[in-house]
Amino acid sequence: MVLLEALNWRYATKKMNGQVVPQDKLDYILEAARLAPSSSGLQPFRIFVISNKELQERMIPISENQSQIADASHLLVFAAWDGYSLERIEEVFNQTMAERGLPADTMDGYKQRLWSKYEPLGQEWHANHAAKQAYISFGLAIGAAAEQRVDATPIEGFLPPELDELLGLDKMGFKSTVILALGYRDEANDWLVGMKKIRTSKEDFITEIV
Repeated sequence: MVLLEALNWRYATKKMNGQVVPQDKLDYILEAARLAPSSSGLQPFRIFVISNKELQERMIPISENQSQIADASHLLVFAAWDGYSLERIEEVFNQTMAERGLPADTMDGYKQRLWSKYEPLGQEWHANHAAKQAYISFGLAIGAAAEQRVDATPIEGFLPPELDELLGLDKMGFKSTVILALGYRDEANDWLVGMKKIRTSKEDFITEIV
């Protein structure tokens, strides 16, 4: 029940107080995100951690002037691969085989089948699929933050091309997908503090097919 209690505690914090999140809590959140599952274990995304206040200020104009961008202790930018390639797939599987002590060619057949499926789907499909994997990790990061009683605000309201250029993500073959602002709520100035959490009822949300 600990996770459910934590999820009931959390909300999308609208105003943060600038308090710094301790390193051990940040590490816990990032490790939960790292351990997230992904399709074929490719982990086609990375997390860029920002705590530089000058850089955070520069991000405000391209993030709909949301105050959490500046007031957060840390910003986690989830950035997905801009596309799949056989080389990227092979790199992941080669590392996997090496760490498991298996011959490098153990999964050659699977790698080829995977790429033969992905290649014809095109760059746009690739980027969207990779972004979906990032969101799985993003969800676990939110849950981990709640467990640590760290406020976490999901932010999709930003201009990805501008952020990619600012952080140099485009040059690394990544596209920014979503931002998670970490920090602590400013209870005196956040209008959402204490508001009842509203979710779709269990009856409407869950349909059992038997």
